[in-house]
Amino acid sequence: MEQDARRAIAWVESPLQLIAAAEWAALQDEPIVVALRLGSAQMAATAEELLDRGARFAECVPYYGIPWELLSRHRTWAIGDGFSGQFRLAASVLRPRRITLLDDGAHTVALVDALLERTGFTRPDQHESALSTLLGGNARNRMLHLARRERLEISTAFSLGDDRMTALADRGIRVRPHRLDWVRRTARPIAVPGNRVLLGSARAVDGLIQMHNYLAWVAAEAAGGDLAYLPHRRETDEMLSAVAKFPGVTVFDTGLPIELVLAGAREPLEVLTLPTSATTTLSHVLEGTRSSIRRRSAGSPIVDPTRQP
Repeated sequence: MEQDARRAIAWVESPLQLIAAAEWAALQDEPIVVALRLGSAQMAATAEELLDRGARFAECVPYYGIPWELLSRHRTWAIGDGFSGQFRLAASVLRPRRITLLDDGAHTVALVDALLERTGFTRPDQHESALSTLLGGNARNRMLHLARRERLEISTAFSLGDDRMTALADRGIRVRPHRLDWVRRTARPIAVPGNRVLLGSARAVDGLIQMHNYLAWVAAEAAGGDLAYLPHRRETDEMLSAVAKFPGVTVFDTGLPIELVLAGAREPLEVLTLPTSATTTLSHVLEGTRSSIRRRSAGSPIVDPTRQP
């Protein structure tokens, strides 16, 4: 029981959060326990791949809901989704002794601003109930209490900017930056079909862009040369079927996050993508390969690749 109290637990809900947990675990004194939310085939595949690469996971425990028993035994938490309503509730009830916030893509910077009380404790552009707001305030207060005792840190591959870094230090919040060093160190060589890679997006699934605009973008990029299409984990079979019909497109579905796949690239790649936080993580894993990452706009398929949307 005493060993359980010393051993940290990572509570993760997405493949990127799981990768972030592996990066953090590589720096810990002891292997960590991972509470792995079931929800997609890619989560299980990612966990298996990370373990095969030697991730310092003492065990991976699948769960639904809140892993109350695990969280109560392990009082040092690494949290994948700091905005999660389940985390807010668990933090309010169990009061962990130490917290590390892991990367959650585009929400990473938003969470920092919420911690600094520059915004409400909520995901951007999301309306919350009174209960969620109350629990968010409780979770933030708990984390700031830990910060005053130097028991709150952020482990991130994203740039937070000098202003945020100074403000975090003033509150006693340690930032532990990384460049996906463990992922790069354990990468396995992989033969990507061709040297042009297009990253699939869930924006059409989420209704952020119209499907015909998305498919027009893919078709326009394919017209410029053969493409290896790496699907997003939330794309539907219907979407992938439509994409696969374009001449020159090879759907390259490994069942793993793109960071784990492309970290093994040995030749320069041209990576095409819609705006996404993955441009940051990929810039780290492709460092030194002379690869390029070009952000596009699906509303206007042919654009200047150097223009920032």
